[in-house]
Formats: sequence, structure tokens, C-alpha cells
Amino acid sequence: MNRYVIVGLGIFGSAAAQALHKQGHDVVAIDRDGELVDRMAPLVTRAVVGDARDRAVLERIGAGGADAAVVSTGDDLSASALAVMALRDLGVREVVAKVVSADHARIVARVGATRTVFPERESAINLALQMTQGAALINYVRLGSGLSIQEMAVPRAWEGQTLRELDLTRAHRVSVVAVHDVLADTTTPVPDPDAPLLDTHTLVVTGDEASLARVAKIR
Repeated sequence: MNRYVIVGLGIFGSAAAQALHKQGHDVVAIDRDGELVDRMAPLVTRAVVGDARDRAVLERIGAGGADAAVVSTGDDLSASALAVMALRDLGVREVVAKVVSADHARIVARVGATRTVFPERESAINLALQMTQGAALINYVRLGSGLSIQEMAVPRAWEGQTLRELDLTRAHRVSVVAVHDVLADTTTPVPDPDAPLLDTHTLVVTGDEASLARVAKIR
């Protein structure tokens, strides 16, 4: 079990806190808003009213022993940067900061954030891809320059065939890294290459953006 500190209990921070706690982790949540803290208290290990910009406050709640932290303080750039700095000063190695602009991302990265997340931008890109590439595309994540991963419905042309028969690496320059059975709600990483694909499956596929775009349009 790992310990996580969640700073800021807006929609993003609250969702992260609940998801981590449901996975069985020790989650300490902190916010200056007592109402938000009261609502979150039954859903995490510990919820505290406090100012995460203050290193002493973070130290008192045990942030120094955390494996990672998520800083989600809305559009308050100053509070976000100071909380990141305080967590890093306490020795937290991984600090993820939710940002609201490219400038926000640059600033928190300079003061120690190991990763930034821009949910509004990423959601908009995902939506645009789904709208332009059709209903087959369910989810899309850009991992870095030239590499992305997407979840897509099995095209009708592929139903009943196996991954070995389709040979997607050669034919389309993409790789299937997992198969999700929607009815059973089970995901199989490193899927069996000889198992036939069903219309109830979705595929988690990785490759370069151009190849993924072409595959998403297959019907």
C-alpha cells in the first residue's frame, strides 16, 4: 500500500483521491475549504483543513512520507507552485500538478513538478479525434512525440479473426497491447494472438499518430 497526498479537493482532486483510495492506498487529502474536506472525509484515509503552501502543515499531516502527490488547486497558479515546492522540499519524489494553461505547466515544472496534467486540453483533443475519426474510437492518449495509444471498437472487418491472422504490425504498423471485453468488463493484457476477436471487444492499440488515425477509420 502506497501513501498519496492530494492537494485541492475540486472535481479533479476529489476524483483522484477517491480512485486511489478505492485501490486500497493510504490517501491524505488537504484543502482550505472545510466543506470540501467534510465531504471527502468518509472517502479517504484522512482529510484535513489546511494550507498546502505551508511546508510545516504538510509535514504535520505526514506528506513527507508520501510516495507521490497530486496538486489540484484550480487556476491559483501561486498556490499550485508553492504547494509543489513544499512537497518537493519534503522529499516527495513524484508530484503531479493539474494545470490550466501552458504557462502554468512551465512554471510548476520549473519549481519541481515531475508531471503536469491539463485535463481540459486533453479532453478537447480526445473529443476532436472521436468526432473526426468516427465512433470506433473510444479513447485516445498521446504518450509523447510520435507515439500514442487508443482504445477502439473492433471493426466489423476484423470480427471473428485473430490477431495473428490480422498481423496488424505488418499491415497497419500498430500493436494491440490489451483486449477489453465490454460485457464481462475484463481486460486481458498481452492478449492471446489465436483468440478470435468479438463484437463485444475493444482493443487498446499503440503506434504513431498517423497509423492510429488510419486504423480508427476501418469499418
